Amino acid sequence: MKIICVGRNYTEHIAELQNEKPDTPVIFMKPDTALLKNGLDFYLPEFSSEIHHEVELVVKICKVGKHIAQKFAHKYYTQVSLGIDFTARDLQRLLKAKGLPWEQAKAFDNSAFVGRWLEKDSLGDLNDIHFSLSKNDQLVQLGHSAKMLWKIDELIAYVSKFFTLKTGDLIFTGTPAGVSQVQSGDFLQGHLNDQEIFNLSIK
Repeated sequence: MKIICVGRNYTEHIAELQNEKPDTPVIFMKPDTALLKNGLDFYLPEFSSEIHHEVELVVKICKVGKHIAQKFAHKYYTQVSLGIDFTARDLQRLLKAKGLPWEQAKAFDNSAFVGRWLEKDSLGDLNDIHFSLSKNDQLVQLGHSAKMLWKIDELIAYVSKFFTLKTGDLIFTGTPAGVSQVQSGDFLQGHLNDQEIFNLSIK
């Protein structure tokens, strides 16, 4: 199982981090050791003093595919969830300034969290999904899949040009604006179309 992540997929998030708008999807990977098992708390790592939350729609690949045409991409996933791409922002800034890869800031142990899965057919139009993240009962991120620069099926088609997709692979589709630092004692709640998908304690 591999975790494929998409960066810079929402214009407002690109602006808040003062990044350049890409011409093609920005792709990076996390190993399977990055997946935080559901039901466990997230413990802040010692190597960073600035861990940020990034809430994202996540899809789970249900069969093997390579060079998938966009019109057939919908056949390669049946479930959608909401997850968090935890990012060591201080470390990421240092790596970016040196022109180095992001893995240490993005792919560390337990940096990928996924809530409960929903059948995609229960969600209606996947290009009209609303989702949100609250921190300590305060809304901090609000997303709408219609605002994605590249929609889910486009991402599957694009990623499959480079990587064979296998059953169980996860695709994190990018985060909207509103990312911020988490502290020990924080409590996160994620909602997708008004359904609670996860709650997570930060330790």
